[in-house]
Amino acid sequence: MNIILLGPPGAGKGTQARMLETKYGMTQIATGDMLRASIKRGEPLGLEAKKLMDAGKLVPDELMIRMIDECISKGNCAKGFILDGFPRTVPQAEALDAMLARHKLKLDHVILMEVDEAALVERLAGRFSCRKCGASYHESYHRPADEGVCDSCGATDFVHRPDDRPEAVQKRFEVYRQQTAPILPYYRRKGILETINGMGEMDAVARQIETIIAV
Repeated sequence: MNIILLGPPGAGKGTQARMLETKYGMTQIATGDMLRASIKRGEPLGLEAKKLMDAGKLVPDELMIRMIDECISKGNCAKGFILDGFPRTVPQAEALDAMLARHKLKLDHVILMEVDEAALVERLAGRFSCRKCGASYHESYHRPADEGVCDSCGATDFVHRPDDRPEAVQKRFEVYRQQTAPILPYYRRKGILETINGMGEMDAVARQIETIIAV
């Protein structure tokens, strides 16, 4: 089962991807995390991307596709994958289709997590994560069971993302509407786009996703 989770920043795509990964053995491909990890490990593709980023340039679609291709080629996605953060544009979606075709793979579902943007700004403003393992928390909705201690790894150092500030979130929404929203008709024409309510509790959202992928 190969799926894409779409939605604006903070919709909960990463959280849902990790839940699917745990339950079904699928592989989460979070392109942003993958890029940062590749740079940190000093891998060829990561170093190539870093050189461009240091020069103030965008990482090209071709390089991101190569990173996803490499992940699939290593056999890490035998039980399927969940793409989180890619594609963002129609050219990326077309390049992804071409790459998957070379592997004789296809997308089964593209799931759009619809959210209320005003409510999402409040949700994002309270987000924080474990600096060590990246586990996500929220000031109001999901605090560590033991205050100040990460549930996943026991670390005590947490961080708030600068791009979760309200003004930064509004800008990210604007970019999403301009760039990513146009890919919805692309997948709708293919008959694989499904829409769910992304504003519910984590488990309620997960049940909606499971209903779709169980078909």
